[in-house]
Amino acid sequence: MIRVQEEDFDLGAELAKLTAGNMKVGGLAVFVGLVRDMAGDQAIGAMTLEHYPGMTEKMLARIEAEAKERWPLEASLIIHRVGRLEPGDQIVLVAAASAHRQAAFDACQFLIDWLKTKAPFWKLEESGEGAQWVDARDSDTAATKRWATPKKGTAE
Repeated sequence: MIRVQEEDFDLGAELAKLTAGNMKVGGLAVFVGLVRDMAGDQAIGAMTLEHYPGMTEKMLARIEAEAKERWPLEASLIIHRVGRLEPGDQIVLVAAASAHRQAAFDACQFLIDWLKTKAPFWKLEESGEGAQWVDARDSDTAATKRWATPKKGTAE
């Protein structure tokens, strides 16, 4: 399940909906991204996230489909917010549910790593010195290298 939205999300409610009635789920791995108040040594007052409607959702669907090919997932969820957000606000929720914890952990990491590098989102940070677009980080790109070879699920 994929959503790109301006409104905040309720973490507990989203996870409850994701796993409701599915007794095959033995592990649920979750990542929640939050807006930081600092970028390096610069205070950040807000961040505006923009996306390319339609194209963004298609790319997120491809990333989710790839995760489902690699691991035996019972369910997955990607929610990414857009618009103006302030420090402490939730930006993204990624969840992966599987019968076994390792598949859930790996799939969750894969989803966020690929989302950070492949999904068309743009971030504008506001600071006391003005606003500036955020470049992709080398560390995010490096994190995707471990996923270069597809692996089909793991069991405990």
